[in-house]
Amino acid sequence: MRKGIYILPNTLTLGGMFCGFYAILASFKGDYIHSAWAILVANIFDGLDGWVARLTNSTTKFGIELDSLSDLIAFGVAPSVLLYSWALNPFGRLGWGATFFFVICGALRLARYNVQMGTTESKAFTGLPIPAAGSSIACLVLFVHEIWGGVGERNIIVLCLPFLLAVLMVSTVRFHSLKELDFKKRKPFWLLVAIVVAFVFIFMYPEIVLFLFALSYTLWGLIEGTYVYRKKRKQKEALK
Repeated sequence: MRKGIYILPNTLTLGGMFCGFYAILASFKGDYIHSAWAILVANIFDGLDGWVARLTNSTTKFGIELDSLSDLIAFGVAPSVLLYSWALNPFGRLGWGATFFFVICGALRLARYNVQMGTTESKAFTGLPIPAAGSSIACLVLFVHEIWGGVGERNIIVLCLPFLLAVLMVSTVRFHSLKELDFKKRKPFWLLVAIVVAFVFIFMYPEIVLFLFALSYTLWGLIEGTYVYRKKRKQKEALK
């Protein structure tokens, strides 16, 4: 710390933290749409701070810890407050208990990530990343308001969501990371076309497309995790 800190990556990290703080305030006011979008915008800052730190060779222990605190606020506390204010308030203690469980598992997920950084976490993620979990809640809010205009009282499916996401965060299921992609190598032409088409649909129907992306990412991790588990189980049975 005597040598100082790197301003740019840490400022981007604080930008993500501000988005989370704004999302909490918006939820208190009942402005759930702006709250959800603020959580999604926090993903941009979360991606940029790490990218800038690696690009400028300015990754530090201070920056890593600050990033974890920012993630806990933007993707842990803010989505929990949003979900409780939006749909789980009628459940009373069960509602705030479900959202608090989400925050706890998010904190545990971040702590495990920091401990395992540079080893098992170098490429794929162990457990659902907290930005993906928090963004899933934000995407659900936007999707429901776009399709149905709002959520009914005491929706059991929404109540189960924070429990499911929380368990996935602390699980050992492997989820893919952008670090696995090598952008320096040549890629097929159709991949560029697919990316362009995806961006077009996001601009046309952002609430629907972002929700489908979040749902697909979570389901793909579950399906792949189940396949790997069964494969390892068959290998163990074959060795017996």
